[in-house]
Amino acid sequence: MLSLPAALLRPAIAAGRAETCANATQPGGSTEALCLPSPDWLKHRLVVSGPAVDLAAFQVAAAGPGVIPWRQAVGVLAEEWFNRMVAVPVPQRTISVAGAHSLADELREAVEACAAADAHAALDLHALIPVPADLLARGADDPAAVAWLWAHWGTTWPLRHVAARSDPPDGQGGRLLFRFHAADWSPWPALHAVRARWPALRFELHPDYETPSSLGPAPGPARRPRRKTDRASPA
Repeated sequence: MLSLPAALLRPAIAAGRAETCANATQPGGSTEALCLPSPDWLKHRLVVSGPAVDLAAFQVAAAGPGVIPWRQAVGVLAEEWFNRMVAVPVPQRTISVAGAHSLADELREAVEACAAADAHAALDLHALIPVPADLLARGADDPAAVAWLWAHWGTTWPLRHVAARSDPPDGQGGRLLFRFHAADWSPWPALHAVRARWPALRFELHPDYETPSSLGPAPGPARRPRRKTDRASPA
């Protein structure tokens, strides 16, 4: 089994993301969506505090598989990986047809194992703000799907490496602490949505835009320079 499942998606999904991201627009026509083919994973800390009853309701609603259920079978991806490998001219090809079949199967198994390993996340954006069914059918590399994610989540990939901890409730209520990595930017739109849904709770998001992250298959393109005003949640 390969040790870098994220890298396995590059031939079939991430390779198409460069063009997808260039064409993705927000509803207002902006092309500012950040959705790099190799995401720049940014560390975040989210503190949620308030009445114990509301915290419990949020905790239940926020839990999910931690993935976006795009309606594209892994077998289709494996076939595309195989086709990409054998499409290389024979003089330059470093793998046989039989070897390409074997590697495609190995990649498929690795992706399935990765999905199984990430079967639960304490903070799942799709559980809180579901991607519409018609966009799920379009797939991860569809410009309309990417634009929706950017507009409603503020990041175009699911959160990764989510960790959660809760403090014992006291007379003033309780507190939940989440740590996670978000792709390319902070999920400010998602935060605004959950604030409106749970007005009794206080949400404090603390992003770390400076510390490099080792997540992702390889270092992505350099981040755009960020102004100090970018580091606070939009009003």
